[in-house]
Amino acid sequence: MNDAFPAILRENLMRQLALGISPPPEPTLDNFVPGANAELLARLRELWSGNAAERIFYIWGEVGSGKSHLLRACGVLRAGARCELHVADDVESLDEESQIALFNRINEARESGDAVLAAGNAPPAQLPLREDLRSRLAWGLVYQVKPLTDAERAVFLRNEAARRGMRLGDEVIGFLLSRARRDPPSLLAILDQLDRASLERQRQVTLALARELMGAPAE
Repeated sequence: MNDAFPAILRENLMRQLALGISPPPEPTLDNFVPGANAELLARLRELWSGNAAERIFYIWGEVGSGKSHLLRACGVLRAGARCELHVADDVESLDEESQIALFNRINEARESGDAVLAAGNAPPAQLPLREDLRSRLAWGLVYQVKPLTDAERAVFLRNEAARRGMRLGDEVIGFLLSRARRDPPSLLAILDQLDRASLERQRQVTLALARELMGAPAE
């Protein structure tokens, strides 16, 4: 055992090893890091409070921006909603039959009071879809899910590490942001690796461990 780890910490580490790495929490609107997307989050919350005037939502953004997180969060919330929510992710990949189904769903939602939340990788006008579906997706509220800044990514890393019982120094966070893909799913994957390596080797998460894990030369 590494003497740098007190006995109680060693016990906790062994318990975590036995139980496995803690899984990430289920996506919710509360654990989505808003960054520049505060208005979008506010509109989605209004949808569930019954105060949203618009029932058709389309969100778009680059891979890793958090679109699927928001759709999954809203899908979990649907049971407590005042309306039925119809969710469609990756609409740019829909086949002809699925495009027609989504088109009809949007039309029906306008009549029934239900809601549609769809997501894709581009604004409606740039999607490789039927013209009538592109038009319907642009009917309601359209938001770009904006990626996090480096400062916001640092907060995300620090908070997620703390949830796992890890402590990340500023030098480790800076290194990860300079060497790794910086979308939240990729950062979570790196934290998983660091967490596992720290537990298996019974070493604290240091810059040296992060360099070793990512194959970077020591300075």
